[in-house]
Amino acid sequence: MKPIVKKTSMTIHHKVITAALPTGLLLPLLTSMAVASAAAPDGLDAPDLDALNLADSAPQQASERRDWQLFAELAAGSRDERGAGWQDEQRLSLDLTADVRLHEDWRAQLSNRLDLGWTGTPGGDHQVNTLREAYLSWQPAATQIYDLGRVNLRHGVALGFNPSDFFKAGALRSVTSLAPASLRENRLGTGLARGQWLWDGGSVSAVYAPKLGDTRSSAPLDADFGASNPRERGLLVLSQTFTDWLNPQWLLFTEAGQRPQFGLNLSLLATDASVLYVEYAGGQTASQIDRALGRPAAESFQSQLAAGFTQTFASKLSLTLEYQYSSAAPDAGEWRALQHAGQDYGRYRGWVGTMQALTTREALFAYASWPDFPLAKAELTAMLRHDLVDQSSLAWLQAQYHFERADLVVQWQYNHGDALSVYGALPARQSLHAFLRFHF
Repeated sequence: MKPIVKKTSMTIHHKVITAALPTGLLLPLLTSMAVASAAAPDGLDAPDLDALNLADSAPQQASERRDWQLFAELAAGSRDERGAGWQDEQRLSLDLTADVRLHEDWRAQLSNRLDLGWTGTPGGDHQVNTLREAYLSWQPAATQIYDLGRVNLRHGVALGFNPSDFFKAGALRSVTSLAPASLRENRLGTGLARGQWLWDGGSVSAVYAPKLGDTRSSAPLDADFGASNPRERGLLVLSQTFTDWLNPQWLLFTEAGQRPQFGLNLSLLATDASVLYVEYAGGQTASQIDRALGRPAAESFQSQLAAGFTQTFASKLSLTLEYQYSSAAPDAGEWRALQHAGQDYGRYRGWVGTMQALTTREALFAYASWPDFPLAKAELTAMLRHDLVDQSSLAWLQAQYHFERADLVVQWQYNHGDALSVYGALPARQSLHAFLRFHF
């Protein structure tokens, strides 16, 4: 959530604002600041150059900014289903975001997405509404913010796997793109009350999320609080800036019936154009297999980790490489045994998808983004997920072109691996989709 800053608060040190940023924004921010700093001309420091860059890249219609944004996506494509050949599918999505100032200290936020899909096969059509956010925000002072309602909480500096993103579990209702940013953005928010307090160089936030439902709902227009608020939960987040390039974040997460979990997010500028990052979560819990199958088991200390780096080149190409680990996930021997366990294998795969957890113990992730390539206003994005336990892989490629009021996007995905491997077991061998996104 972006804090509202009154005119009278503009004298607050920039470290306060940085400390209040969602952690997922820190990595691209550090990278862009590093590139700007390296390219700064004599007599102009990096913050000034950043301001000029933002001004140069701002849309011409910025002065006509509205309180709401609406876009529609028309998509068509085909999936190569294993054993069934290519199957056509179409989709219409409507996406609305509104951020309305109600009073000097109050604002209302709404974010909602409706996905309508057709496949032409019995039982293949689907209609899903995802209420991402709907909350009121009160800022009585420049250093205090209070929120009440449904908020999409997103934590973590890693790109492909976020151990400290504690509220991701059960939050996905509809998946239209495997891009990490899309998965984090297009999910259910959590019903909660939150307070944030900022000071020079740091911030702390406290979240309370009550239990609001028992089971997930498949009804298309359901708010689905059984998915977003199945248990009573709490979160405490502390950030403190030590230098301009070092801003660690500590998290303490509690959940009814579970031991507390601890989290850490740390990013560091390594060179003028590269950022190193580490994201960690740990605590006493049962293994993923035992939790997925509902088996009673002894708890032990489990760790989850995502560590990597992002390198940005002068050509605007940005490349991220990331190592992912979870001690609670099955190792090679446990994974082979589970693959031959019949229904338990399917139950485990379903649980992993719901929790957005690693399927096996170790994985690698690579992500590349190249704006203005091969043409101005175009962008090429590629992603590779590779499981280190069973050596299966997922490759994803997206080409995008930006028009004044529309975007043309083409996505291709290929899943490789043995029949019961992490990616070889996915229903589609490959898929190809194109869609037009119209901005109103």
